Amino acid sequence: MNQNPRQLAFLILRDIERRGTYADIALDQSLRQADLNPVNRRLTTELVYGCVRRRRSLDALIDQFAQKKSHQQQNDLRIILHLGFYQLAYLSQIPASAAVNTSVELAKTNGLSGLSGFVNGILRQYLRQQEKSDQNYPILKLDDKNLIQKLGDFYSFPDWILEYWLNELGLEETQQLCQWFNQSPTIDLRINPLKTTRETVENELKLAGINVKPIPHLPQALRLSGSIGEIQKLPGYQQGWWTIQDSSAQWVSHLLDPQPGEMIIDACAAPGGKTTHIAELMQDTGIILACDRAKSRLKKLQQNQQRLQLKSIEIKAGDIRTFSEYNNSADRVLLDAPCSGLGTLHRRADARWRHTAENVQELSQLQGELLEKTANWVKPGGYLVYATCTIHPLENERIIESFLSQNSDWKIDLPEIPLQEVLTPEGYLKVWPHRQNMDGFFIVRLKR
Repeated sequence: MNQNPRQLAFLILRDIERRGTYADIALDQSLRQADLNPVNRRLTTELVYGCVRRRRSLDALIDQFAQKKSHQQQNDLRIILHLGFYQLAYLSQIPASAAVNTSVELAKTNGLSGLSGFVNGILRQYLRQQEKSDQNYPILKLDDKNLIQKLGDFYSFPDWILEYWLNELGLEETQQLCQWFNQSPTIDLRINPLKTTRETVENELKLAGINVKPIPHLPQALRLSGSIGEIQKLPGYQQGWWTIQDSSAQWVSHLLDPQPGEMIIDACAAPGGKTTHIAELMQDTGIILACDRAKSRLKKLQQNQQRLQLKSIEIKAGDIRTFSEYNNSADRVLLDAPCSGLGTLHRRADARWRHTAENVQELSQLQGELLEKTANWVKPGGYLVYATCTIHPLENERIIESFLSQNSDWKIDLPEIPLQEVLTPEGYLKVWPHRQNMDGFFIVRLKR
């Protein structure tokens, strides 16, 4: 029997709310156990990620149309209203009547029969307003006197992130960035050149009915769009022809520029996308030491290593700040530092709500410590690449400026890359998602 996708989305959202589970983990666990056809799988995914992303906007709609504010509503009722409003305001392909009726049914199914009339009334009130206004975007009353609150309610981001973007980018680009992060993410593949060619994979995917195109300047990259289905069933997955990796992340290993036969240390390697890329670029010769403190995430690296049939990777679990045996031993070191992930907010639906300005400050402290530690591992004349998937200067430029001011034997090594528009005058590679249409990233190559 095929399950009800809206009921499943409700249960997942309730689990996220009650237990603080990460949205992607809660969704993945439920979908594995669910009996859903591909259309309903996509709908469940869209509802869960959409309601998490748009939480602030959906709360603003409840505040606007209900007598009680969103935070005063009973939790299960608030989730049902989020699901109803999300379909009405953001999913044009779902008929309004279906959005309203299924939300009323959710109330009845989940012990809120007495409030089903309220659910029906508030959603129909929204529809009446929408018909009057002739708008195709959410009917939100916005505070024109407070720009941060206006942007926060409309685009659904916390104030502190918007303040930073406005200072850094100005209003127009901040709006473009917000829109970009509220889209569903595309999927990029990195072709394994030890097994196949980009043209072969592109042709096989097209034969399977997948929309696919090469990404400029990146020789191993393909971008998939539209309906894809289960990743593991795509042509070439089992044969190790490719791995999933956003195009921004692919730049990191190209900047590291590992050479066959070298000793490379990947200091924060899990789940291993960049580690396996380094192995491919080195033609799987030499040694890559892949370190990470998270044993569970290193399992993913082991699985990918086996699937891609790579032999040059050695794995070591532990906190790298306690490692003392690698001083002056590596030709190149990659420090893909733990970060806030503020460049990947479209992929991590709940990241915008989990991080705070204080938390970014704490991460900055850790990043500085890790950079000081891993710099010792590089041989004189060797290279270190520092990378993050965040676009916050406290985790990026400030870390490098501080490190260079205290370590005179290091300098920025300017890379020669075809994507010149992402290079800053200082020699940083900084990707803004709305400009380059890929995850936000910061990368710098240092030479000892």
